[in-house]
Amino acid sequence: MSTVKVQDAEIILLESNGTNELTTMVTMKNPANKQNSFSVFKHIKYEHLLAGITGGALSTLILHPLDLMKIRFAVSDGRASIPQYSSLTSAFYTVLRQEGVKGLYRGVAPNVWGSGSAWGFYFLFYNSIKNWIQQGDAQYSLGPSLHMLAASEAGILTLIVTNPIWVVKTRLCLQYGNEDMYISRGGQFYHGMSDALVKIYRSEGVKGLYRGFVPGMFGVVHGALQFMTYEEMKAFYNKYRKLPHDNKLTSGEYIGFAAISKLIAAAATYPYQVIRARLQDQHHSYEGTWDCVRKTWKFERMAGFYKGLAPYLLHVTPNICLVMLIYEKFTN
Repeated sequence: MSTVKVQDAEIILLESNGTNELTTMVTMKNPANKQNSFSVFKHIKYEHLLAGITGGALSTLILHPLDLMKIRFAVSDGRASIPQYSSLTSAFYTVLRQEGVKGLYRGVAPNVWGSGSAWGFYFLFYNSIKNWIQQGDAQYSLGPSLHMLAASEAGILTLIVTNPIWVVKTRLCLQYGNEDMYISRGGQFYHGMSDALVKIYRSEGVKGLYRGFVPGMFGVVHGALQFMTYEEMKAFYNKYRKLPHDNKLTSGEYIGFAAISKLIAAAATYPYQVIRARLQDQHHSYEGTWDCVRKTWKFERMAGFYKGLAPYLLHVTPNICLVMLIYEKFTN
């Protein structure tokens, strides 16, 4: 008898009596160890992080002025002493006339940081959780419920990491006029992203950096609904063509499915963005999420919950198409 040792196994060669035939026995050494080493960390692929950061940052740089308009319309309740705009065209003209081109890019730094990191972490968390559920088998189709679960978990983790950046972005986008005007009113004027982070923390603590976190949780529903719709449409389309559910698509098909999924999610969940922006705005004062909902309904009715929807759709539809296209091509 002779023994040959191979990594994770022993191959034992037994010579039969009176013959030259060999019988081979293979014994695994501690097979459980291999199973135990199957960790969630093995499912992390950093190309998803890089793809999300790239797509989020590029789309934000291109489309930031529309995002700024959405925020300003969302907080315009007719009661706070802030500029009021009659239409999207009027808003662009007013901002250009009063604040110049620079005004259209107020808050662009935290928006780039926020969008880049949010998409990067979201894709990283989502695909790691998804791959963990699949146990590394890409051919295993999750279905709507597991897609929703993976997207929801990814959204919660991403919100915890990025909420302070969104607070800063909202404050900078809603900063009108000059520093002297804010100081004369006893308010805070922010000179940039890092200055805003420090001042908000000093004056409002950690609580200030997490304003809008509760309505932001509804954004998790938004993201989960969007990704579930996107993944299911891709899978259904491939099934219709009698191809594997994870078969790669053309650029036009990715763009079409991304746009449809975003429109469905936006129509279902947009009001949370209005509430979130108003809670993060330093010009408004609410006792909490429910107080903001109650006052919005009292003074503006249902229309108040959909303020800024037009610039939002103009912003997010090409945004999501660009992000998803870059992501799909990058990870392919």
